[in-house]
Amino acid sequence: MGLWAGFATVSATNPIAKVIQMVADLQQKVIGEGQEAQKIYTEFAEMCEDRSRDLHNEIKTGKATASELTSTIEKSAADITVLEEKVSDFASAISEDEADLKKATEMRAKEHADFSAVQKELLSTINTIERATRIVEREMNGGASLAQVSNMKSVTEALTAMVNAQGIDGADGAKLMALVQSSSSSDSEEDSDEVGAPSAASYENQSGGIVEALEGLLTKAEGNLEDARKTESAALNAFQMTKQSLEDKIRFANKEMAEAKKSLAASNEAKATATGELDVTKKDLAEDIKELSDLHHECLTEATSFEESTKSRAEELKALAEAKKIIQESTGGAASQSYGLDQTSFVQVKAKDGETARVVNMVRHLAMTLHSHALVQFSNRLQTVSHSSTTDPFAKVKGMIKDMIEKLLDEAEADATKKAYCDKEMSETQQKQDEKEDSIEQLSTQIDVMAAESKKLKGEVGVLQKELAALSRTQAKMDKLRAEEKAVYEKNKPELQQGIKGVQTALKVLRDYYSKDEKSHSSSDGAGAGIIGMLEVCESDFSKGLAEMEAAEEASKTEYDAVTKENAIAKTTKEQDVKYKTKTHVGLDKSISELKADRTGVSDELSAVNEYFAGIKKECVAKPDSYEEKVKRRNAEIAGLKDALETLDGEAVLLQRKSVHRTLRGSAILKAAA
Repeated sequence: MGLWAGFATVSATNPIAKVIQMVADLQQKVIGEGQEAQKIYTEFAEMCEDRSRDLHNEIKTGKATASELTSTIEKSAADITVLEEKVSDFASAISEDEADLKKATEMRAKEHADFSAVQKELLSTINTIERATRIVEREMNGGASLAQVSNMKSVTEALTAMVNAQGIDGADGAKLMALVQSSSSSDSEEDSDEVGAPSAASYENQSGGIVEALEGLLTKAEGNLEDARKTESAALNAFQMTKQSLEDKIRFANKEMAEAKKSLAASNEAKATATGELDVTKKDLAEDIKELSDLHHECLTEATSFEESTKSRAEELKALAEAKKIIQESTGGAASQSYGLDQTSFVQVKAKDGETARVVNMVRHLAMTLHSHALVQFSNRLQTVSHSSTTDPFAKVKGMIKDMIEKLLDEAEADATKKAYCDKEMSETQQKQDEKEDSIEQLSTQIDVMAAESKKLKGEVGVLQKELAALSRTQAKMDKLRAEEKAVYEKNKPELQQGIKGVQTALKVLRDYYSKDEKSHSSSDGAGAGIIGMLEVCESDFSKGLAEMEAAEEASKTEYDAVTKENAIAKTTKEQDVKYKTKTHVGLDKSISELKADRTGVSDELSAVNEYFAGIKKECVAKPDSYEEKVKRRNAEIAGLKDALETLDGEAVLLQRKSVHRTLRGSAILKAAA
């Protein structure tokens, strides 16, 4: 029992072994902390990637929505400008038309007042002439002499009234005045003649001249009245057509202006709604961009921190390994002398050789399990060293395993640093690529929308121009046809009027002739009546033809004016539409050109980003194994090598214990023998 107690005391009081064990334990702890930190960082990186992807999608959606709302606002603003111009133009046109209508109405009122005055005067004149004629004819038919007609007071008054009437011109008035004076002179002579009345011839000549003059004046007054009424009728028709045209234009313009105002209100409402939504979208977008920036900063800070801690652990492991190596290589002899440990015996060496072979097999098995070419080569080198003639192949194998562990740890540190760099560059480059692609997509969408709208407007302008050309051709044909109809009317009307006048003149001659002395013409009375009857039929036919011609001309002119007015309104409307739509599609084409230039610039930037991204992918994308697979495999390699190293360390301690036991046992036997 004392022998084993002494051995335990020696083993327990060896601080070098304890230090080496503590260093190994610390190495395991640091490696474990690194693995745990790697696990936490991997989860954090996945969270960063997921949240970044979500934010990128939200930003992409927000930008697309903002672009659509901006397009809506721009379109509404353009529509508002066009509609405001339309409303202004319609208001100006309505004001002008209303002013023209007011002016035409005032002029019509003045014309009608003038006509009423002229008609009143002419009717008064005609009435006066007719009364005078009746008086003269009654006196003549009475068979009395001119001196017996109450001193011709009534005739004189009638003729004087006619002379003073405003409807008779100066020449006719002078003629009638002469007749009145002549009548008055005859009255004076009759008053001074005691014998009695003048001769019948004198009476008839005087009375016949007055009747003839009265009939001429009546015909002229009636003609003037008819001309005045025709002029009034034509003026009234012209006014009514002008009024109808202006009222139609005003009504149409008011309707169009109301529709334009309605569309303007709708455009203003759409613009206001889109502006409000755009403000909210921009606010949300700004918040998403800020959150993405904060997330990027947080993730980058965490990556930097992980990189620094990984580097720190690697440096710590390197320092521990170096210290452990120095302790093992430099304190062996001192420890043996200080703590009573003898040199390794021949039996220990042989045992170590067996353990070295076992460790080599462990490493080779690990290499085959992990399919690691590097470990296969390493196991071959271990095999070579274990069979070499060096002083201590066991220690050499341990040193090689430790060096291999250090190498793997250094590679792990380098890979972790490279992983953090690649994650950072890949994420930022992916973000730039997405932003450029989003910009190109938005620009392309805007260009396609504007191009479609411009194409539509150009098509509509083309249709309107064709309609205007057709309208012009139709109006030209109407003008030509109307001119031909008017020329025929102006040619035929005078001929009918001349025929009617000729027939009326002939009738008057025949009627006057046959009415003078019916007895003297009894032989030809039947023939004369027949001629007069035929002339009356001709007069009726000519008058009817003239009336129908005038009615047809009036109807044709009215229809022509109405259609011309409608064509003018349609032409004005279509020309305004052509103007507005041409202005709009020209503006759209200009915007399309600017957007295409912007898209070309963004496309060039995207090409540069894609080229850089391809280089980063080539550098950072692991082939064939991913970073996680490499870490997993490397950790397995390190763990296997540590197991092999611990096996060697454990066997060395056991051999030392057996050697000490055998030495103490031999000493006891020798002492007993002595």
